[in-house]
Amino acid sequence: MRDQRLDKLARVLVEYSVGIKPGQLVRLAGPVVGTPLLEALYEAVLRAGGHPFIKCTPDNAQDIFFAAANDEQLQYVSPLAKFEIEKIDASIGLWADTNTKSLSQVDPRKQKLASAARKPIMEIFMNRAASKSLRWTGTLYPTYASAQDAEMSLAEYEDFVFNAGHLNKDDPIAEWRKIEASQQKVVDYLNGKKHVHFQTSGGTDLHVNVEGMTWINCCGHENFPDGEVFTGPNLKAKDGGVNGIVHYSFPAVHHGREVHDIVFTFEKGKVVDAKASKNLEFLLNMLDQDAGARFMGEIAIGTNYQITNYSKNTLFDEKIGGTFHAAVGAGYPETGNSNSSGLHWDMVCDMRSTSGGGGTITVDGQVIQRDGKFVFPGWPGV
Repeated sequence: MRDQRLDKLARVLVEYSVGIKPGQLVRLAGPVVGTPLLEALYEAVLRAGGHPFIKCTPDNAQDIFFAAANDEQLQYVSPLAKFEIEKIDASIGLWADTNTKSLSQVDPRKQKLASAARKPIMEIFMNRAASKSLRWTGTLYPTYASAQDAEMSLAEYEDFVFNAGHLNKDDPIAEWRKIEASQQKVVDYLNGKKHVHFQTSGGTDLHVNVEGMTWINCCGHENFPDGEVFTGPNLKAKDGGVNGIVHYSFPAVHHGREVHDIVFTFEKGKVVDAKASKNLEFLLNMLDQDAGARFMGEIAIGTNYQITNYSKNTLFDEKIGGTFHAAVGAGYPETGNSNSSGLHWDMVCDMRSTSGGGGTITVDGQVIQRDGKFVFPGWPGV
């Protein structure tokens, strides 16, 4: 018998996150190790009246691809992949690793070629998502590898994952509707504002122009677990949208590689200087993969105060209540940011005093968060 929390998670994803309707074509994608959750999702989609199809990838497929593919193959994008993204009504994807470091020794040039080649697919996906013609969500299936990264036992990590999604509650869908209402207060405040200033005792001093941009309430629909509000910088503004410096607090993980102590200097929306104490070459390769990769595509505030610990998994780390994150590369069209790139890489900065730092988020001259805690009643964590 599978873990009953997986059935509860499947129900939340199908009924709440993507809201499957009868007759819709639903892609369920994940590696073999995630089979128990794929099976639960398959059943939940059928019960909702949808048409599920499972896309199950061998755990070592990426390893084989980067080891054996030549440059032409690295840059090849199957027309079937394009057709799939154009035709599905919904996508539920699983992240489930048996080895989170399996790509750590891959030549960064190969990863750069493959990532850049998928830019057209990413553009179709993001444009369809923005128009609501494609509903999508992604979640994590707990594995020993991810538990090891988080320095937990598998049982502890399962509790961490499921509790972050409020699956320990009798009615998690009702809980997420409450979260949606709380976060909407933040979004309603931020929409119409012009300038956000992030400052930390660790040296971050970042100015983001959000004039004319749309803030989005992330409350369990696109990612699960969720808990953030985000927008994109106004890269068309006279000041270029983003200026200043940001010291990211946690190692940023991408394609299995950890990049430590990242410091970005932005001028007119673009990373003009990048530093890191580990895997700097990889970082620079990712930033130089195409014309849009060095520009900021997303700026967001984490609002899930159920998540308190860094776990080396961006799905959770970027949601930590009391942090903000910024993504270089592709922006989300629904925010008004149209930056195009094969890259979208989120990096997290901690604002909490409990982490040994502390900082403020100031919006149009008014402090809305101090040391990781919002100042207005009724907002997340207050």
